[in-house]
Amino acid sequence: MEHPSAPTPSRLRTTPSWLLTQTAAHAARLVTTALGAHHARGYHYRLLTTLAETGPASQADLGRHSGIDRSDIVATLNDLADRHLVRRQPDPTDRRRNIVHITPAGRRELTTLQHALDTAQDTLLAPLDPTDRRELVRLLDLLLTHHHEPKG
Repeated sequence: MEHPSAPTPSRLRTTPSWLLTQTAAHAARLVTTALGAHHARGYHYRLLTTLAETGPASQADLGRHSGIDRSDIVATLNDLADRHLVRRQPDPTDRRRNIVHITPAGRRELTTLQHALDTAQDTLLAPLDPTDRRELVRLLDLLLTHHHEPKG
């Protein structure tokens, strides 16, 4: 992080990767603080929103859809299950795996977390008007999609 009184070199201010990295670090602090106020982390939000949008899913599918490594899925699901925000049920087609469901309490928690996240987004994007915000999201999505497409 740069020192508040030190001017940033112009080469850095025109380097997209540096600007993205600095902005991402600030965004991460805002999101961590906003979700932390509700005793939640980004992984909690990501799993709840994935379940709310895709419906019940196996732990492996949740990892694929949410972008969370499978080594982190179990611990995060345990946290959510301990708080009665999700429930696991044996898969009727394969008893060796569980299907995870969001509970009504999980849906309420997701609404709370979404409001906290929206506030963090508003803080992050404060200097941008709504049109610029939509354009920034469009451009970031374009970059992310491009770099996640399989190359071949």
